[in-house]
Amino acid sequence: MDPLNPVSPLQPLSPITGPTEPGEQVDGNGLSFSDLLKQTLREAGEDDKRAEDAARNLMVGEGTDMHTAMLAVQKADINMMMMMAVRSKLIDAYREVMRMQL
Repeated sequence: MDPLNPVSPLQPLSPITGPTEPGEQVDGNGLSFSDLLKQTLREAGEDDKRAEDAARNLMVGEGTDMHTAMLAVQKADINMMMMMAVRSKLIDAYREVMRMQL
């Protein structure tokens, strides 16, 4: 049986800093919003791939226990729900900006 991977603890939010260049928001780690979004999408894709592999291994009986496979699938599902929520908020923000009168 494979040991379970521990869940990493939550990190406190870093303080908000001002933009370094006009139009570029940077978080405490030096990542712009677009970089952070790309990184999150990449991690969600990797989690989805892990879940797919774990489910496939479980179906063919290749050493993945059901508990690990279910955790991987649930993590991928939560990531997908989070990405859909972010997508909806971005679309709402875009529509709000488009409604503004200049």
